[in-house]
Amino acid sequence: MVALVGPSGCGKSTLLNLVGCVDLPTSGHVFVDGRDTAQLDDDALTLLRRDRVGTIFQFFNLLPALTIEANVALPLVLQGVSAAEIARRVAPALAAVGLGEKARAFPAQVSGGQLQRAAIARAMIHQPAVLLADEPTGNLDSHNGENVLRLLRSLADSGQAILMATHSADAAAVCDRTIRMHDGRIVP
Repeated sequence: MVALVGPSGCGKSTLLNLVGCVDLPTSGHVFVDGRDTAQLDDDALTLLRRDRVGTIFQFFNLLPALTIEANVALPLVLQGVSAAEIARRVAPALAAVGLGEKARAFPAQVSGGQLQRAAIARAMIHQPAVLLADEPTGNLDSHNGENVLRLLRSLADSGQAILMATHSADAAAVCDRTIRMHDGRIVP
């Protein structure tokens, strides 16, 4: 679990976009799951992003017309996973983030902390090689922020690679390593 820290505009989100195959490097190389992203065509990048990258956004980005359960299932639907397999995997994922009883609720019916936990379950449901978290506690109160950090730490302890951009010293403190950035560069 690695924290990217630095002032606004220093390149944290750009680095997440490079690792997440949203952007391509103008120099150097970015490898995701052993693949050089600059050597992949659009279709291969889409598949890599869909299958091997999980992203947790600061503003949750859940679809309001879908239930929490359907939002979490969406990556599996996009992969063409069978309905039976989706049902087998979604319930335990929701239980793992403490949302089993909210499966049929819509995003407007749950709290911000619950939205973020649903976003984490959605990002993890397809077992990505790397989980990217862009200010995952930025819109949460301290209690819900602590819960989200505990959940992310638990995922990292079970072997999940996590790269988290954050302004929060508390969030960075739960990470194994902190990388400081300034003006698009890593600094000591």
